[in-house]
Amino acid sequence: MFDLITRRRANLKNDVLAGLTAVLTLIPEAVAFTFVAGIDPMMGLYGSFFIGFITAVFGGRPGMISGAAGSMAVVTTAFIIMFGLEYLLAAVVLTGILQVLFGAFKMGKFIRLLPHPVMLGFVNGLAIVIGMAQFRQFKENTHVIYDQTHDMFTYAGDWMQLTSPAMLTMMGLIALTMSIVYFLPRFTKAIPAPLAAIVVCTLLVTFTPLDSKLVSQVVLDQRVSMVEKEIINERFDAIKDQIPYGDYAQQAQATAADRPTLAEIKAKWAADQERMVANGEKEKVEPLDGSLKGTLPSLHFPEISWDLTNSKALDALVTVFLLALILSSVGLIETLMTLSLIDEITQTRGQGNRESIAQGSGNILSGLFGGMCGCAMIGQSMVCLNSGGRGRASGVATAIFMLMFILFFPGLIEMIPVASLIGVMFMVVIATFEWSSLRLFGRVPKSEIFIIVVVSAVTVLLDLAVAVGIGMVISALVYAWNSAKEIRVTSEEEADAKIYHLKGNLFFGSITSFKEGFAPHQDPVKTYIDFSHARICDQSGIEAVHALGERYKALNKTLYLRHLSPESAKLLQKAGDLVEVNIVEGQYAPVAHSA
Repeated sequence: MFDLITRRRANLKNDVLAGLTAVLTLIPEAVAFTFVAGIDPMMGLYGSFFIGFITAVFGGRPGMISGAAGSMAVVTTAFIIMFGLEYLLAAVVLTGILQVLFGAFKMGKFIRLLPHPVMLGFVNGLAIVIGMAQFRQFKENTHVIYDQTHDMFTYAGDWMQLTSPAMLTMMGLIALTMSIVYFLPRFTKAIPAPLAAIVVCTLLVTFTPLDSKLVSQVVLDQRVSMVEKEIINERFDAIKDQIPYGDYAQQAQATAADRPTLAEIKAKWAADQERMVANGEKEKVEPLDGSLKGTLPSLHFPEISWDLTNSKALDALVTVFLLALILSSVGLIETLMTLSLIDEITQTRGQGNRESIAQGSGNILSGLFGGMCGCAMIGQSMVCLNSGGRGRASGVATAIFMLMFILFFPGLIEMIPVASLIGVMFMVVIATFEWSSLRLFGRVPKSEIFIIVVVSAVTVLLDLAVAVGIGMVISALVYAWNSAKEIRVTSEEEADAKIYHLKGNLFFGSITSFKEGFAPHQDPVKTYIDFSHARICDQSGIEAVHALGERYKALNKTLYLRHLSPESAKLLQKAGDLVEVNIVEGQYAPVAHSA
């Protein structure tokens, strides 16, 4: 992996082999990420194909692998529970549209404004969120309950007993997977370590008495739970106004004040559901299976309600837009970060705006064909590069091999123990977390440590896009504060005039220190401000210069500016009548004059 920093030319054979290697690590993660999001694994596989193929053919970074990503999966977890699959697909399509617009307006360059502490916090928070999402697989007996905090029906389960055979087997397989992923590369890199770990665990569970949950079992449980939730929601919506409860038997004739709230009715309904589960009387669901059927996806436009008079539908549409905004931001941030990393490794330069348009197009197709959203994947991209992939053919091969597995070998995926996927994801978490950031304490300014901690915490508590936004705001404020402290005003006497030498940037944060550096009452009739080592940056700076000139004018004195930088002179010229100033090249420019 340390010989990556070379400018190799693309080679078709190397690209195809690199694509095969990359897909062998992509498939397990795509399936694992769908469990994180709480959706059908086929959505992750379809999404990885569409996004991977489109970005490989039309994207701006050859050799970069895209697919269903964990950073986007964790954002959709609560959404799919609240609004269902159709609204999620609508959000995926809208995510793609926003990303296309982002690239069309050439906004990819703004990734350069992302401070390093924000990137560290983003990566660390992402690792924590992905790690926490794995623990839901340690639950069994999944059923639907009412979440009073969010006023919705959701899923719940019982934690496995710590000493139960199922828990011990799962822990053992997780430990074995992590050990293989960690130690195998020390002996050979001919086989991708995650793939080797999954194969070993699958063989153990298949040919030994070990009993552990397989992907097919989890897929079945997930599908059944989703159908149960839909049934409960539909039944409740149909009869919620006719349910008598205790003293409310005559609910129809009761006054409005006496009627139970919708939350109280839902809570009572949920209690009935809990009793049904306890008595083994779960909702009757048509027979389902846990197979990953190898069929081509079909075009499907999301079926959502556009009735703006319905408050529930309106809330869903607003949430779809907000989710799409978050997903598009998260996807583009991770993609452009990955692109920058590969640029540095290969000593070439990718096209961020072109990649944004391609990724958006891939997400649009993914949503229309029943796939989840995705973005560039750092781990798979590094596997591809390490295997010799440099050209577009590597990404195309990855997508084609993905489709072949979906169509012809889905049974191989169904046989995988879930514990093995959890182990792979734990290793992804360990590799994703920037452990070097822990060594920064005491070595970098406290403000940067604060930004890393805040971004990480907000990522875990809220979402990734909000965390990045908050981190950038804090970084900007810290920079403004530090820059404001750097402005310096010194003075010297010269014949019948006084010269003030200004050093630093004059902007909203430094105008107070700027004003305090002058003494109009004590200055002679002619006073100059030398801008040789300073510049005016914004409207606040222009206004500060204008206000200072007015103070001198009120005392029948004249303030001149000299040695203005071209940028500062241009700002003053644009201000026009907002500030009294004449800028004449090669001469002093009076700020306030009789005109």
